[in-house]
Amino acid sequence: MQISYLLGGVAAGPEIESQSLEAAAEPQGEKLLSLMDLAQEGGVVMIIIAILLFIALYILVERFLAIKRASKEDEHFMSNVKNAILSSKLDEARTLCKTQSGPIVRMIEKGISRIGKPLRDIGTAIETVGKLEINKMESNLATLATIAGAAPMLGFLGTVMGMIKAFHEMAVGGNNVEIAQLSEGIMQAMVTTVAGLVVGIVAFIGYNMLVAKVEKVIHAMEARTMEFLDLLEEPAKN
Repeated sequence: MQISYLLGGVAAGPEIESQSLEAAAEPQGEKLLSLMDLAQEGGVVMIIIAILLFIALYILVERFLAIKRASKEDEHFMSNVKNAILSSKLDEARTLCKTQSGPIVRMIEKGISRIGKPLRDIGTAIETVGKLEINKMESNLATLATIAGAAPMLGFLGTVMGMIKAFHEMAVGGNNVEIAQLSEGIMQAMVTTVAGLVVGIVAFIGYNMLVAKVEKVIHAMEARTMEFLDLLEEPAKN
């Protein structure tokens, strides 16, 4: 009887061991978290950071498309305007400006409308239009820069709130602190920090990319302005 009991115990051993392994494996699967779960752990601060992310992405896409349209320029535009002005066909030059759009075109159109006045006045008028066009291109870039700085700070705020919550649970619970309650506050702290940094990095990179594109358009505007002013001096030289 003892031998059969021992054999029975040996045979049952692998089954018990496999059941224990399966039981140990189940909690590991439950520990997997999705992005939505992590976002919910962040609380109110995570909602604010998510709103800032959508605003930053909207500004980034909208400004990218607007600046791209502003940077387009007909390669024959200036040569056609030059030929029209040198031929004293100002109406034709104005028509060329009306058939196209863009900051450079509007600056040249303003300069053409001032032909006959002192060159300094023409340059001032073109410069004024140029400043207005630059302000249009830089619209909402300040908001994007603000998000780049505010999002990480909001993430750190969530971190502080999460740690306060965790320490509060420890103080109230004493020796009966539950790990689940303690880890919830710590998770909130970590999640908001990561989210804030991600949004800040996206906004910062997007801001600098857009500023570089605006600077490129500004250089083109300055070059075309000088070309136009030099053009107005050519008849006098001849």
